[in-house]
Amino acid sequence: MIFFEIFIVFFKIGLFSFGGGYAMLPLIQREVVSIHNWVSPKEFIDIVAISQVTPGPIAINSATYVGFKTLGIPGSLAATLGVSLPSIIIMLIFCKFFFKFKDNKLVEDAFTGLRPATIGLIAAAAVLVAKNAFIDYKSVVIFVVAFISSYKFKLDPILMTVLAGIAGFLLY
Repeated sequence: MIFFEIFIVFFKIGLFSFGGGYAMLPLIQREVVSIHNWVSPKEFIDIVAISQVTPGPIAINSATYVGFKTLGIPGSLAATLGVSLPSIIIMLIFCKFFFKFKDNKLVEDAFTGLRPATIGLIAAAAVLVAKNAFIDYKSVVIFVVAFISSYKFKLDPILMTVLAGIAGFLLY
C-alpha cells in the first residue's frame, strides 16, 4: 500500500540523513525523483524553493508536499511522521546518554568527523539542485546576485528570498 511505502521511504530518509534539511536533499531527491518517480526533477526544485520560503524545516516541508502530492492529506501525514519520527526517537535516546558521555574523547572525535561530512552532504545538495535550477542566463544572474548579497553583504535571507521571487516574476 502506498501509504506505508511513503511512511517507510521518509522514515528511512529521516533515519539516515545527518546534518539537517539541506544535507537530506540528495537522499530525498534520489528516493522521490529517481526511485519512486513521485515528482519530476523540475517539481523537486520547486519543492525545495517552496520549502525554503515556508516556515519550518526544509525536510519536513518537502516531505509534507511530496506526501500530499502523492496521496493527499493521508500521504502528507505519512511522509511528515515518517521523516520526523527517527529524529524524535534518536534525540530521546541521545539526550539520555549525552550528558553522561559528553566529555568522552571518542564522542568528541565522532562529532569532529561528522562536521566535514555534513558540509559535504550540503555541498552535494547544492550541486544536485543547481543542475536543474539554472535554466538560462537570467537564473544564473539571480544566483550570482543572491550569493554575493548573502555571502559578502550578509543580506537577510528572508529579504533575499522575497527579492529573488520578485526578480523571477519580473524576468519570467
